[in-house]
Amino acid sequence: MKFQPLLKTTLWGGEKIVHFKHLESAQKQVGESWEISDLPDNETIVLEGEYAGKPLKDVVAVMKEQLLGKDNYLNFGNEFPLLIKFIDAHKDLSIQVHPNDETARRHGKGHGKAEMWYVLKSDDGANLYNGLKKPITPDEYKAMVENDTICDALARYTVSEGDVFFIPAGRIHSIGKGCFVVEIQQTSDVTYRIYDFKRRDKNGNYRQLHTKEAAESIDYTVLPDYKTHYTPKKNESVVVANTPYFTTAVYDIDEPMTIDYSDLDSFVILIGVKGSGTITDNNGNTTSLNNGETILLPATTEWVKVEGEVRFLETYI
Repeated sequence: MKFQPLLKTTLWGGEKIVHFKHLESAQKQVGESWEISDLPDNETIVLEGEYAGKPLKDVVAVMKEQLLGKDNYLNFGNEFPLLIKFIDAHKDLSIQVHPNDETARRHGKGHGKAEMWYVLKSDDGANLYNGLKKPITPDEYKAMVENDTICDALARYTVSEGDVFFIPAGRIHSIGKGCFVVEIQQTSDVTYRIYDFKRRDKNGNYRQLHTKEAAESIDYTVLPDYKTHYTPKKNESVVVANTPYFTTAVYDIDEPMTIDYSDLDSFVILIGVKGSGTITDNNGNTTSLNNGETILLPATTEWVKVEGEVRFLETYI
């Protein structure tokens, strides 16, 4: 299944997404394309086939474990557990943090949010923040937000195409100006804004900060490095995230490749990030897999054959 993307105009959005996805759209400042979403009032709609015109939530309700997998359906019921986005930051995003499941429930917010970024072709010098580079206390955190120095405590990375960052709940982070990324995340839209560079919205107002909620969510652990290091390989799976929330691999193929899912009890999402190809499943269904396209395979899929010269992400639970 492919879905109609939800294009989101944002204060910080750019012009990369419409071109990358080969869309005919005059929409400007598109900061996000929600590729697969089951969030209320933001459900993506199936483009073609048996379920054409139906929102993802209706498909899950009908297919149940045939779509999600037996264990996933037991854990999540009729809720699709992942949200897939493309994000184009023409300006810096706010410094933010997401709560874990426990904290989110305590705040009445349902799920928390763990996520990962895969960096697409970004502007020269584009950078992002991910994690603390030095120990700070909760009191120091509040003081640094108030005196505009919170960025001094954060690890900063200049990004290149293919870079990967996993962001567990509780880790302070921000996507910087010029970054273009794929985001894979738990189905949640809970974001606590820590600092917004004293920017004003279109009405001249400061955007709301969530200093108290963020303080309850931050993990103050300091690590030596927050970037995922891996060795790219041709025509084989390279796992870049293996977490309780999702497993993600990168494929970069230039010859036909068959991927066996017969022992996997989960849906699979394929996200085209570079090049073009085709995908055929064990039932003979064929569709394109090009950069900017996202495909959802049901848990009943036994195998797929991918052909072409294409780089894509594979993610499942």
